[in-house]
Amino acid sequence: MHLQRDIDGIHQRLLQMSGTVERMIDKATRALINRTPELAMEVIRTDDEVNRTEVEIEEECLKILALHQPVAGDLRRISTLIKINASLERIADLACNIAERSQQMQEHLYFPSPEEMEKMVDLATEMVRMSLDAFVRADSAIAAQVIHIDHRLDQLNRIVIDELLGLMKEDASLVEPALHCFSAARHIERIGDQAENIAEDVIYLVDGDIIRHKHSDLKVESTEMMIRDADDLE
Repeated sequence: MHLQRDIDGIHQRLLQMSGTVERMIDKATRALINRTPELAMEVIRTDDEVNRTEVEIEEECLKILALHQPVAGDLRRISTLIKINASLERIADLACNIAERSQQMQEHLYFPSPEEMEKMVDLATEMVRMSLDAFVRADSAIAAQVIHIDHRLDQLNRIVIDELLGLMKEDASLVEPALHCFSAARHIERIGDQAENIAEDVIYLVDGDIIRHKHSDLKVESTEMMIRDADDLE
């Protein structure tokens, strides 16, 4: 009973942290697209809170491992909590990086963000939400969809990079703002990678399967959102 209570407590703290991280992503990406420096500062200030929470959750997990010595499903759940905790902290760091790039873009308000970057933001945000929903529901099918969607995000990232490279070749004065956009796009794509990591952890939690490097073995049902994203790319 004590073990279950402690695990449930960590689970709730992790969900609270995930809400904070999702808000950081939203603010950071809006700061980038809409050039709102106030939102960027809010994101950067919030990072310390996430860092503290991440350390506290890890310490609580390690304490449970030492005191209760869980086995089987409980051990798998604790190890998954530790991994998801680390992924959320990394997503928060990436949101801060995006916020910092948006601050740099204040000197280049004339430079428009590539249209596909907004699509990247929407897709990466949805991946994070879906991966956390899969965790809450213990649903490996949703987690598998997240992994599949990551391919769409990678495609959009390549489109953005190609467009920015073209702009830099055409006009040398655009190199600096294009590089800031280039960096921001990379951070957005890496948020998707972290969401994918969470999805992999959920599949391990639910099914006991380690599917890293074996994504081709996944069977994914089509979803309305995935179809819409495919249409956007065409």
